[in-house]
Amino acid sequence: MNAAIATASSKAQPHAGEAPPNKGADLRNFAIFAVAILSMPLWLQPLGVAYPAFMQKIAIFGTLAIGFNLLFGLTGYLSFGHAAFLGVGSYAAVWSFKLLSMNAVPALIFGTLFGGLFALAIGFISLRRTGIYFSILTLAFAQMAYNLAYSVLTPITNGETALQVVKDDPRVLDAMFGAVGTSSAPVPNLFGMALTGDAGLIGFYFCALLMIGAFYISMRIFRSPFGMMLRAIKTNQQRMRFTGLNPRPYALAVFVVSGMYAGLAGSMMAVVDPLAGAERMQWTASGEVVLMTILGGSGTLIGPVLGAGAIKYFEVKLVEYNKTKLGEIFSFLPDSISDAVVSVSSLFVGGGWHLTLGLIFMLVVIFLPGGIVQGLGKLTSWVRRRTSSSNSASSKSADASQPAE
Repeated sequence: MNAAIATASSKAQPHAGEAPPNKGADLRNFAIFAVAILSMPLWLQPLGVAYPAFMQKIAIFGTLAIGFNLLFGLTGYLSFGHAAFLGVGSYAAVWSFKLLSMNAVPALIFGTLFGGLFALAIGFISLRRTGIYFSILTLAFAQMAYNLAYSVLTPITNGETALQVVKDDPRVLDAMFGAVGTSSAPVPNLFGMALTGDAGLIGFYFCALLMIGAFYISMRIFRSPFGMMLRAIKTNQQRMRFTGLNPRPYALAVFVVSGMYAGLAGSMMAVVDPLAGAERMQWTASGEVVLMTILGGSGTLIGPVLGAGAIKYFEVKLVEYNKTKLGEIFSFLPDSISDAVVSVSSLFVGGGWHLTLGLIFMLVVIFLPGGIVQGLGKLTSWVRRRTSSSNSASSKSADASQPAE
C-alpha cells in the first residue's frame, strides 16, 4: 500500500506558492499565522477596520475558505454548493440555542456535525461525477436546500423570517443547571462569558481561536499521507486507478471534512449573530468562497484566509464611497472633468463595488494565477534580488577602493 501511495502521488508536487514539507518551518509559519490573527485589532487600526464585526467576518469566512480549499485547492473538485453546509450549520446551532443551551460549545458541535452529515449525503451522489458535472450537481443540491429552507421546511427554518432565539425557548440544559437568564433577548455565551453585543471583541477572539485551530488541522492534512492522496486525485485519477487505488473514498472523505468546516463557519455565524436565514444558503454565498480561495491562492495554506480578508475589506471600504466623497477626492480637477470622473468612478463603488471586485479578480487570474500568495512570492523574490545586487555592488566597490599591494 505504501508503494502504491508513493507511485500515485509521485507527480503531486506542492503548489507554486507553497514551500516543500518541513516540520520546523510549518511550526514557525503556524506561530506567525496565530500571532498575526490574534493581533488583528492592532494592525487593522491604520486600515480603519479594527472593529469586532469586521474581524469576526474574517475569522468566519476564513474558516469557510480554509475548508473549501481542501476540496478545491488540494483535490481539484470545484463545488458550488458549500453555502448549503454553511446554512445547515447555522440552523443546527440556532436550534441548539433554542432547545439545549445558550452555551456556544454544543452549538458548534451540532453545527459542525450536521454540516458533515449533509455533506456526506450530497457528496455520496455528486462524487459519482467529476469536472463540470460535479459542480452542477453541487449547485443543484444547494439551490434545492435553499428553496426547501425558504418554503417547504418553514416549520424548521422559519422561512423568510429567519430562525431566531427568543426568551420562551425551552433550553433544557440551561434550565437543568439554573442558567436561565431574565433577559428578553438571550445571547450566546461561553460558560457564562457573553460573546455578542458589548463583548464583541471576546466574540472575535473566540472565532479567531477556532479559525487558528481549523488552519492547524488543514496544515496537518496538507502534510499527511491523506493529503498526498488528495494531491494525487487532482493530478491524475486514472494513474491512481492503475495502481489499484479507488479515489472515490478519499474524495468523499475530504468532501465531508470540507462540509464540516462550512458547518463550523455557519455555527460561528450563529454564535456572533444568533439567527439563521435561508439567504445564507444562496448560490452567491457559494460563489463568494470560490472567489476568496482563487483570489488568495488555491492549493496554498494561507491563500484562502488572505482572499477572505481582501474581499471582506473591499466590501466594507468600497461601500463607504458615494458621489459626495468622490467629489471631494477629485475636487482638484476642473468642474467639467471632475463631474465626468465622479460619474464613472461612482459605478465601481457603493452598491457597485462588485464591479471593482470583478476587475481585481480578472487581473489576478490573468497576471497572478496563483493569487495573492504568488504575488507576495514574486515581490519577496524581487526584493531579495535587489538586496543581493546591492550587496554585490557594494562589495565590488569596496574591493576596488582598496589599494593594491
